[in-house]
Amino acid sequence: MELTGRVHKFGDDINTDEIIPARYLNTSDPTELALHVMEDADPEFVHTMKHGDFIVGGKNFGCGSSREHAPIAIKAAGVTAVIADSFARIFYRNAFNMGLPILESPEAAAELKSGQEIKVNLDTGEITAVDTGKIYKSTPIPPFMQELLADGGLMAHLKKKLEAQSV
Repeated sequence: MELTGRVHKFGDDINTDEIIPARYLNTSDPTELALHVMEDADPEFVHTMKHGDFIVGGKNFGCGSSREHAPIAIKAAGVTAVIADSFARIFYRNAFNMGLPILESPEAAAELKSGQEIKVNLDTGEITAVDTGKIYKSTPIPPFMQELLADGGLMAHLKKKLEAQSV
């Protein structure tokens, strides 16, 4: 699967409170959370971001509290995927559980700039900067994890499997 969009660049150690501030955790409504995604890291993000764009972060993206609200808010805002040098492990798992594609690519994270258009191939793990043609490598998403993403996350995937078994 190939995805295309613009880069929104963030630095190292973007924590879950910067992704979705705790003051908004009184709701689990994805639409409401999307209105405040990345608000504390970049107050203009929700105004400049377009459906299909990418977040590119540095090291340890998604560190801090273990909250599913963070990947839910990112996905609900219309972000196609998150690319980072590295992810906090709990965010990594929560992202796939919520159906948000994420890719680790230290070189892409270091070199891509805000506003650049990129193409991402989830099957091969290739990230291509459209303006330069440079291809960055990331670990391809394993087929099982791609199945989770295609089904909309872990719960939707399990529901689909259970329904298939009961037929």
